Amino acid sequence: MARFLIPTPLRRFTDGHAEIDADGDTVGVALDWLVTNRPLLRDQLFDGGGKVRSFVNLFVNGDDIRLHDDLATGVGAADTIEVLPAIAGGEIAVRSFASWRSELQHDIPGVLPGEVAALMADSDLVIIDVRTAQEWAQGHLPGAVHVDRGFLEQRIEMLVPNRAAPVLCYCQSGVRSLFAAQALTYLGYDRVHSLTGGVQRWKDDGLTVVIPVSLDDTDRRRYLRHIAMPEIGEDGQRRLLDARVLLVGAGGLGCPAALYLAAAGVGTLGIVDNDIVDVSNLQRQILHRDDGVGRLKTESARDTLLALNPRLDIRLFSERLEAGRIDAIFSDFELIVDGSDNFSTRYLINDAAVRLGLPVIHGSVYRFEGQVGVFWAKKGACYRCLYPAAPPPELAPSCAEGGVLGVLPGVIGVLQATEALKLLLGVGTPLLGRAMRYDALAGTMRELRFRKDPACPCCGEPPAEHVA
Repeated sequence: MARFLIPTPLRRFTDGHAEIDADGDTVGVALDWLVTNRPLLRDQLFDGGGKVRSFVNLFVNGDDIRLHDDLATGVGAADTIEVLPAIAGGEIAVRSFASWRSELQHDIPGVLPGEVAALMADSDLVIIDVRTAQEWAQGHLPGAVHVDRGFLEQRIEMLVPNRAAPVLCYCQSGVRSLFAAQALTYLGYDRVHSLTGGVQRWKDDGLTVVIPVSLDDTDRRRYLRHIAMPEIGEDGQRRLLDARVLLVGAGGLGCPAALYLAAAGVGTLGIVDNDIVDVSNLQRQILHRDDGVGRLKTESARDTLLALNPRLDIRLFSERLEAGRIDAIFSDFELIVDGSDNFSTRYLINDAAVRLGLPVIHGSVYRFEGQVGVFWAKKGACYRCLYPAAPPPELAPSCAEGGVLGVLPGVIGVLQATEALKLLLGVGTPLLGRAMRYDALAGTMRELRFRKDPACPCCGEPPAEHVA
């Protein structure tokens, strides 16, 4: 780490700071760190080809770096790097906004509205609306996600972890999206585009926009604590109201997960279960009541959820999940919460989710121990990557055989709901490639890490035959 000394004319680009500590063991590495963390400096110090501008000189402890190894000159914690641009009349030459925009229009690939469909042929494409929440509420491109321009750099790595994935930025008229795209290129995204003319041209060309669900006064009061959080706000709450989550199982795990998703305002909840309520369920399955014994679990769950949040759309599938029906059921939802209690169903869920590109939030419990993780073949491992085949019955007895502490499914189910909300909102770090194991007796949690298996029989490359 070395310390940069910033001259007065450049301090407008460093929030007034005269000295900045930067990571790097050479001048070049430290300089790259500096402009990455102070992006407004980049265009002052570098030309369009990525070379230090000819009128900018750099000195290490008072020596011109050209006396040593130029940008490869080594630096340490005790060294200072002085940035000294040529100055005339005490001021550095600054480009106008118009010239800057013109350069960006040349450097950032522009996409016309009529060309977006071809770009969308790439299944990894992420469309980002960088406008304000108020503008987003007036209509947005189908399939877009909203990230206010002021939060883009903070949230992009969670939203698009793969820097090689194509990204299309857009705004109202096509100007802010250019600067957003430039910021993403600085962060290492190499397939960034900007929508020429923005939403306005999109509408002028007669293309469809999506009007998001708006919050009324009742919604604002109900979700006040969400709206107060900058990571959620009104925009995030609208996203939850638009969301469609399917819960497989209305038992020990599905009950707490469903309750908290309903309370959070996830607008559409599907429930798959063909079982009926038994009195032995009531020790842990908190959606059901004593007077509901003998009813279908799906109907019992629906009544409890609507009593909590009557504005929800609850869709019931009072049937056993079967291979012939699973794709038709899953295709109406964007995320699966797996609360199943047998391996055949888990593999059935996994294989369908891989085919349809859906994330699955897995949970399992036994006696005093539980586990939760996220399986999403598009961004990491699937369930078969971790467990290629089911264990023999004697090594994996069911809860009916071994028992389960009544509160344990509540802990794991709530963690599943938490992971679901994180994925729906695009915040935080989901449990992709990780599993969290909870030991209630010891009062400990452990994290297990794993990778996608290239030889996985379900999601490996090249694609294998469907595994039944």
